Amino acid sequence: MNLFGQTRTTVAERHALIAPDGHVPSAFPGWDGVTTNVLLSPAMGARLSQLLLTFEADQDGIAIFPADVHEHAVYVETGRVILSYGGDDLTLEAGGFLFVPWETELKITSSDGAKLTVFRKEYEFAENEESPPAIHGNASEITGEPFMGNERAILKTLLPIDPRYDMAINIFTYEPGATTLPFVETHIMEHGLLMLSGQGIYRLEESYYPVIKGDAIWMAPYCPQWFVAMGDEPASYLYYKDIHRLP
Repeated sequence: MNLFGQTRTTVAERHALIAPDGHVPSAFPGWDGVTTNVLLSPAMGARLSQLLLTFEADQDGIAIFPADVHEHAVYVETGRVILSYGGDDLTLEAGGFLFVPWETELKITSSDGAKLTVFRKEYEFAENEESPPAIHGNASEITGEPFMGNERAILKTLLPIDPRYDMAINIFTYEPGATTLPFVETHIMEHGLLMLSGQGIYRLEESYYPVIKGDAIWMAPYCPQWFVAMGDEPASYLYYKDIHRLP
């Protein structure tokens, strides 16, 4: 119980840190046996939504995203889920991911106490490009690459580098003391982020925030940003960014 009204959560005009201590679930028609926290959304000024779904153990749970203008990327943190889309059924376990294009209904079911993150946004068309196909895999099967030659900052790219995709989903892992870049980034890309493990300090604009596993972060375009891992274990986070579209 919080007796003194304290929280690490901060929501600013161009960035936000959403800590688990303030999560409040949302209820959606037809969804059963799943606790849904909408961590990021257009209501705060973002152009994407980031949802945390936690299914109840030993109970059939279901979440349904309708076939409309939104595309979805799913990442499984724990447990096992069945994803139904475009006439296919796919089982994913921890580390598994799935991207489904717009105009595709996505149904997620589980009775395993699974926890997963869903990135949801309107698809942005590109001239002379077809819609991207669905794709799935597991992060454990993807080889990470040193970022800008830094062996202590490893990047895994989950979605193809293909102009049909207007989003990227990546996982960054840092050894303690490692940083994202030797400078503070300022760029047009928007980010939605989930801390998967470890801890560190995230600079967002002029503020420095301690972050730990379970924290979600929103960074608007041109939000100055920088991260350093701290503690005794590697820090890892999952993040979204928009790509491949001329502004």
